[in-house]
Amino acid sequence: MSGDSGARQPSASSSGLRQQALGGEPDWAAMTTEELAAYREAENRRRASPAMRAITGMPDPGAAIDWQSLTLPDRRLPVRIHRPVPEPGTGTADRAAALPLVLHVHGGGFVGTAVQSDWINSHLAARLPALVVSVEHRLLAPDTPLSAAADDGWDALDHLVRHAADWGIDPARVAVFGESCGALITALAAIRARQADLRLRAQVLVNPVADVTGTMLDHPSVAEHAQSPTLTVPQLRLLHRLAVPSGTDPRALSPLHADSLAGLAPALVVVPTHDPLADHGRRYAERLRAAGTPTRLTEFPETTHAFVSMPAVVPQAEAARAEITEFLRNALGRSADGVIPRTA
Repeated sequence: MSGDSGARQPSASSSGLRQQALGGEPDWAAMTTEELAAYREAENRRRASPAMRAITGMPDPGAAIDWQSLTLPDRRLPVRIHRPVPEPGTGTADRAAALPLVLHVHGGGFVGTAVQSDWINSHLAARLPALVVSVEHRLLAPDTPLSAAADDGWDALDHLVRHAADWGIDPARVAVFGESCGALITALAAIRARQADLRLRAQVLVNPVADVTGTMLDHPSVAEHAQSPTLTVPQLRLLHRLAVPSGTDPRALSPLHADSLAGLAPALVVVPTHDPLADHGRRYAERLRAAGTPTRLTEFPETTHAFVSMPAVVPQAEAARAEITEFLRNALGRSADGVIPRTA
């Protein structure tokens, strides 16, 4: 699907959708460290509550979901596991077959939880089928810059591939998938994977943040959709302030400004047209293509930031999920020996 950013505004009222998505609007510019911590705790509890399924959607019953943790050299990292449930009558050999891995990173930046993405991750796990591991990365705070979250994304990917046999993963069939700030983290992981000679099959970037330099807010879509229902410029200013504190090199954390984007995994970039960050996704797709990386850019007209995480109130989330599923199935469908696994 495609559309231009001049299309009419979303039919849902901005205030109503903002209330559903954010649960009220704090004063982002004046938020103190203590207020940020309190807001995050309350908001993440809300996003993980059963009542939020009315917005974030019901998980696919074909996937089992649980929390585990990765034991890394210097910390334990929580991850939310989505594993396909074997169909009745599935043989022992099929049950033991290694699954593709999709490493997912949720959006939010300074707030958010892997639970908010259960709808799409469980669907991917059941329908690809694949093991989908969603990283509960460190959230931005005055003492936790974006580099920490980026390390969580890469360290989780590296750990899972190194311990593929323990997880029942086929290390030759690995993809990354991120949303918003999580898409920035996974884009950086894809770049690090190339540097580490870890071959990824695909990367999916949904409404990505791609630029945290001083030009982050200079893209035309930022001004055009500054007061979108689900993301506003004051929120972006807070994200920028937390992501790149003084002394941080923002270019090193901005995929849009990477020295080289050649040799990366094929990309699907999903852009909602009524998103302040729409031009981040468009420009990053352009740079990927210019570098020779196969890239599909899909725009969803009249949708706002984070629409894929709100399927119960944004119908186009279903179409986006179908496209992501198709893209990953095509990328992950063949094992290292060329065998096409049975799909759910």
